[in-house]
Amino acid sequence: MKESDQLDAIDRRIVRELQRDAGLSHAALAERVGASAASVWRRVRQLEKDEVLGRAVRLASPQALGRAVNVLCQVRMTRQTVESRAEFEDFIQSREEIVECYAMSGEWDYLLRIAVRDVADYDRFIMRGVLAHPSVAHAASNFALRQVKYTTEIPV
Repeated sequence: MKESDQLDAIDRRIVRELQRDAGLSHAALAERVGASAASVWRRVRQLEKDEVLGRAVRLASPQALGRAVNVLCQVRMTRQTVESRAEFEDFIQSREEIVECYAMSGEWDYLLRIAVRDVADYDRFIMRGVLAHPSVAHAASNFALRQVKYTTEIPV
């Protein structure tokens, strides 16, 4: 994998532009970054091979899909065994409401971002899902009042 400081100026521009709009044609991308379409095509393929660029996706609107309530949930495990963590992480992967999950250092073991319809939807999810899991000792939830900043762009 290429380190960010090993990318040249054109590669950096390509990465910035594709983070903003992954649907750009190679010709449009070439125009924006000041290179030929053939060169951009080769560079994009190399950036994908080097795992600088991942798969292209379209971001969906949580509001339009009825999942506008964001809850940040901190989870503390009952045990720290490899097996119990793997079992919990398999559970996390199986739940579509959990859109992000981070293994944490500090007081809590995991931080989840959960997208639900409303408070009742979250109550059902937390009681029948997370808190019912045998590896979970405690969970603490915080409801987002509004989103101040959200981006998928990584600084280049």
